[in-house]
Amino acid sequence: MARVTVETKAVLFDSDGVLISSIASVNRCWRRWAAHYGVPNAEEFEIAHGTRAIDIMLGLRPDFTQDQIAEGLCLIEDMEIEDVADLAVLPGVRELLASLPPERWTIVTSATRRLVLARLKVAGLPSPTRIVAGDDVTNGKPHPEPYMTGAHLLGFAPAECIVVEDAPSGVSSGKAAGSRVLSVLGTHQATELYAAGADWVVASLVGVKAAFDGYELAIHFEAVDNA
Repeated sequence: MARVTVETKAVLFDSDGVLISSIASVNRCWRRWAAHYGVPNAEEFEIAHGTRAIDIMLGLRPDFTQDQIAEGLCLIEDMEIEDVADLAVLPGVRELLASLPPERWTIVTSATRRLVLARLKVAGLPSPTRIVAGDDVTNGKPHPEPYMTGAHLLGFAPAECIVVEDAPSGVSSGKAAGSRVLSVLGTHQATELYAAGADWVVASLVGVKAAFDGYELAIHFEAVDNA
């Protein structure tokens, strides 16, 4: 472990796997969805974490018409909004968000806007006024568009922002946008995250602290070794 301090103008957070955990709900819902639409071996399906619903859906049913795409997206969104029994705020999140000026952070997620706002409400977490959701962009992660959009919404260049991610696709998105990426363990191993391009990996957000001097943020944490 190495103690690290980095300076940045703003922080761009992924949501699921970074701020909240809903992976059990997500897998349950997608298995129900896959069974509903006759996908083989639906009961064993596991999503590629950090991927937009439309990209998952078209991977499963590339034959869908435009009407079926709209119907399928509505169905999975409704399922996930209703299935929140084991949704949990991840360790260290409330304290870290409370220490950040509201204009210096936002959420960049593969979830739809309606879904992420519903999850934040259930979790009791603040909702940034400017969010980048999966349905706000043409290209989802690992494309750089989501994090480029998030940085520009806050008024900064991507290189002036730190991205906080838990999935290789999100790490690749942040790096391709030109940001530095801090990854959090949980859904993937440190070796996978470093291989995707993460600058640092932390065990959780518990040890991540932020201080603001009115101009820049100083982010302090202990990085997991790239072994």
